Amino acid sequence: MSLQGVFNTRVSEKIGLWETNVFVQGTGLILTLIILLVAGNGNFKNIKDVNKLYLLGGVLGAIIIFCVMQGITQLGPTYSIATILVAQLFAAGLIDSFGIFGAEQIKFTLSKYIGIGVMIVGILVFKWKG
Repeated sequence: MSLQGVFNTRVSEKIGLWETNVFVQGTGLILTLIILLVAGNGNFKNIKDVNKLYLLGGVLGAIIIFCVMQGITQLGPTYSIATILVAQLFAAGLIDSFGIFGAEQIKFTLSKYIGIGVMIVGILVFKWKG
């Protein structure tokens, strides 16, 4: 994610943010189609059985690429990625602790919340200009 974010941000400086997003998604589509033809073993017919909410993954991917590029542009790679990782861990913790989106419910103990807190403090210390 760090490399992709930096690479995408550098490309966006030359061609534009949404243009980069289209290029990234397009090259990803081409590679995925090649892999599908070589190693695919699923069945697109079963997509009708998928919860329609889960089909928004591609939309979320475009939004995520946009947000990562914006974060790196405004905050720099380290601070941006650190913030994203903590946010991702916190969101994953909520998904696990409440069993959201069909995930198996896993008890999220106080020590795990303290761990996320320590990471947040680490980001603040990293960014602190003291």
